[in-house]
Amino acid sequence: MKNRFMRVNEVAEALEVSVPYAYKIIRKLNEELESEGYLTVKGRVNRDYFYERIYSKGSEK
Repeated sequence: MKNRFMRVNEVAEALEVSVPYAYKIIRKLNEELESEGYLTVKGRVNRDYFYERIYSKGSEK
């Protein structure tokens, strides 16, 4: 089974950004999830939520 969470290096690679910027993105996405009542893990983001938020505005995966 594919890992449910993405770590910072994977986020940085997917978006072609620096690791510090990837941490900022992860923090923002986790804040959104926490505001909806979900538990989060620092330095990791739910893979499905990441792809939904980054790529789903008007386009398919």
